Amino acid sequence: MAIPLTIVGAEMLRAELHRLKTIERPAVIAAISEARAHGDLSENAEYDAAKEKQGFVEGRILEIESKLSNAQVVDPKLVDADGACVFGSTVDLEDINSKEKVTYQIVGEDEADIKVAKVSISSPIARALIGKYAGDQVDVQAPGGVKQYEILDVQYL
Repeated sequence: MAIPLTIVGAEMLRAELHRLKTIERPAVIAAISEARAHGDLSENAEYDAAKEKQGFVEGRILEIESKLSNAQVVDPKLVDADGACVFGSTVDLEDINSKEKVTYQIVGEDEADIKVAKVSISSPIARALIGKYAGDQVDVQAPGGVKQYEILDVQYL
């Protein structure tokens, strides 16, 4: 199954993979070697911690390699969706009740970060927006109940 990523998201994963392979992995190997030098491994907390970290690092490397090999990288600027909300699009919304305006970009799960207005393609708001156009109203099931938004603009940045 293809994993959708924006160009920025793919670059972030590649950078994390590079850091894990060139910095984290060698550091863990060194920590294991140092802990081994302390003698009895059966009661060696440093060794256990280093082995646990090694498992995490190796698991994350495999996960990222898998995601990148299955990635469908999308450049939002090249999307031709005739104004529809699609993966990679940036959407300006207005809360119908509070008149508060927000802007979100619809991105892959690994890139989602609400602090920088990036919402996952699998989030309730993204699912409500996909396929809609400027001028449409959408209902989003939020933790505090249903929120209604009007789509003000759809851009492919």
